[in-house]
Amino acid sequence: ELVKGMGIPWALVGHSERRQSCHETNEVVARKAKFAIDTGLKALVCIGETLPEREAGQTFDVLAGQLAAVADALTPADWAHVVLAYEPVWAI
Repeated sequence: ELVKGMGIPWALVGHSERRQSCHETNEVVARKAKFAIDTGLKALVCIGETLPEREAGQTFDVLAGQLAAVADALTPADWAHVVLAYEPVWAI
């Protein structure tokens, strides 16, 4: 709510550094996205795979898992307030 009061309309959730350094799971990212939307913000949700996941041919499985958690947390109307950002960790 403080962020919204400052005129910042977006919350960035699921960034690879947060997922790795803070051990944020897909479910934590999904809850953060839902919380942002419920407080009047829009959610920029980052998804992406690591290089070992890519090399193992797991890209689509990883992305599907990340998206499934978000889909489970959001209502159909919530999606009007979401932008997905494909951020492969290996490309950073």
